[in-house]
Amino acid sequence: MPEEIIRRLSVDGVRFGYRVLPHASDSGAPATEPALVLGGALQGMYGWPQMDDHLGPATDVVTADLPGMGSADPLPPGPSADILRRAVLRIADDLGAPRLNLFGFSYGTAIAFGFAQRHPERVARLALGGVPVHIDEAQVECWERARELLAGGDREGFAATAADALMCLDPERNVHRRELARRYVRRSFLHALTHSPHATNSLYRALADRPDFSGGLSGVPALVFAGEHDTVTSPERQRKFAATIEGSRFLTVPESDHWVVLERAFEVAELVARFFTDTEGARVGAPVSLPRQAGAPAGRT
Repeated sequence: MPEEIIRRLSVDGVRFGYRVLPHASDSGAPATEPALVLGGALQGMYGWPQMDDHLGPATDVVTADLPGMGSADPLPPGPSADILRRAVLRIADDLGAPRLNLFGFSYGTAIAFGFAQRHPERVARLALGGVPVHIDEAQVECWERARELLAGGDREGFAATAADALMCLDPERNVHRRELARRYVRRSFLHALTHSPHATNSLYRALADRPDFSGGLSGVPALVFAGEHDTVTSPERQRKFAATIEGSRFLTVPESDHWVVLERAFEVAELVARFFTDTEGARVGAPVSLPRQAGAPAGRT
């Protein structure tokens, strides 16, 4: 396993960092452009070991503590989308990479999609999972309850409420490793609140932000996927969003909900690796059962 490289940058005086795991292969040059992974509000540079394992043999894996996340400085007051997109651009420039493969999950999809809209020439391929393109009133009310618990100092109550709001708890719907993922998400929230000096602010932003997924996209090969039981934004709404990206593909991952990257970690990592290396029908790592609707084009509606 090659040694990771940590780089420190800043944008508008806000310090942040990123990590590079150079590709581990005996075959010479990387098979594709560097892959930058952007996750949820509390998912920093050390939260993606499955991507290291599956993308590492093919390319450099890049993860980040963007402004407001992990070890980075807190975000300044006000809208944060622009500074986060410019932080991604700083990473691309610092890497010396003309183009990146971008993978965004949940909160990270807004950053990745917005960056691709403004800098399509810098994006080789775009993979988006669990896109929160629509948040209904029930979700908003649940987030408000979680915010009130956190404001009142009830961290455990907040962690439980926020985790449950992001998961499908319907016993009639089969979700792979549901309880394991539920416990992990709760512990992650509690750990971040305890150890990160600005985790509370990051969570407030993630719960309050209404990211913009309008405007469409062209010129960037794209894959959008959703857990079949995603209760944050339904797969059908995510399919309609995918249809705004010219030539994109959409698929659902069975037996999973919004936390598909935890519940079906192996399958998601392999899927993204195959998409980024243009080997979706070939073997990149170990055998994998592709999700339902794999290969189905995202037609316009």
